[in-house]
Amino acid sequence: MIRLAANLSMLFTEHDFLDRFAAAADAGFRGVEYLFPYAHAPETLRAALDDAGLEQVLFNLPPGDWAAGERGIASLPGREAEFRDSVVEALRYAEVLGCPRVHAMAGLLPAGADAATRAAHQATYIDNLRFAAAEAAKVGREVLIEPINTRDMPRYFLSRQAHAMAVLEAVGADNLRLQFDLYHCQIMEGDLIRHLERQFARIGHVQVAGVPGRHEPDVGEVHYPAIFERLSALGYDGWVGCEYRPAGGTREGLGWGRAYGLRPEEEGAQGG
Repeated sequence: MIRLAANLSMLFTEHDFLDRFAAAADAGFRGVEYLFPYAHAPETLRAALDDAGLEQVLFNLPPGDWAAGERGIASLPGREAEFRDSVVEALRYAEVLGCPRVHAMAGLLPAGADAATRAAHQATYIDNLRFAAAEAAKVGREVLIEPINTRDMPRYFLSRQAHAMAVLEAVGADNLRLQFDLYHCQIMEGDLIRHLERQFARIGHVQVAGVPGRHEPDVGEVHYPAIFERLSALGYDGWVGCEYRPAGGTREGLGWGRAYGLRPEEEGAQGG
């Protein structure tokens, strides 16, 4: 059975952040993810999870200066000390929240990056991920890397599946795994089921959204029922993160997930 997790950075934004946990549970979700937890004390988030009966399944390491446009620091030369501090901070939150995995965003290449610059980013990325994976292994956690499409995030260092797999091989840590976002993969490469099959042994988390608008998964060019059927046949027992922007109200758009345990508005406790 596919297990769906609500991405609370995108879903249930009709509510204040801490109220989104209860809204997600009421809609039938049993797990949640979001971009960053650091605006709240971990104990506050733990209480929200417990009150709603939810599992925390994923969040990101501190990304650098997000407001200034940074999108991670794992591949940025000269930021190694900051990255190591971010690993420590993320793992502190993961322990309190009972979260088994964290995502290390790679960061952006500078405009006009040449081959030497890319090589420097690659070397930094691999060294930083080795450190992150080693620290996470000490406390039984996984670190994820995710190819992100360069239409939504221009100059993002990691955008191709083959690059991600090469990085996993170069780092050589069993607890460094792939965050396979089908939305990003479809935009950059397509051929989703074949990518899924080839990379399955290294996948630690899956995310979905409709393409091209990043709305509900039943809108757009990807036939997600076929993807979910193949995931199940392969034996995937992890979570599928719903990282999409609802076209309207979050609850009103959940009809697509009825087969996977979600409750559209009229069927949930809030709807009577």
